[in-house]
Amino acid sequence: MQSQRDTTCSPFGSSGWLHKAFGLARGLIELAASTLARKRRELDENLDAILKRPATYDPARTSQTRMHGARNKLLTFVAFPGQVAAANKARERDLRLAVVQRKMPNGYRALWAPESVADVRSVITTAALRTKATPFASLLGTITA
Repeated sequence: MQSQRDTTCSPFGSSGWLHKAFGLARGLIELAASTLARKRRELDENLDAILKRPATYDPARTSQTRMHGARNKLLTFVAFPGQVAAANKARERDLRLAVVQRKMPNGYRALWAPESVADVRSVITTAALRTKATPFASLLGTITA
């Protein structure tokens, strides 16, 4: 049976911390710098408590280890308000088509094709993030540079 102290470290217990972090991300731009710094300190302190608790339940230990490994990256969006997203769902959606294509039998007939498609998608996505350029304009700019 799972002990009470493991619930904070479990994937479900740490979800409260993640909920607070995403809540901060939603209102990030409207907050004053002092309020943002205070809320980040609170999140850091709460995460420290989660990571220091002993976990005997395997999923809790796995979640705790992963969060500890990504510790310095979890709140990057706070340091760069409006420039870095709290989640990378949009980037994952951008890559989904390429991943499905790569995994399908006979998806690519040439050995160089998967890498080339990944390069092109990377150029388009990066340009769209930085300049809001259309895919055609991004590729044209890259080819003619």
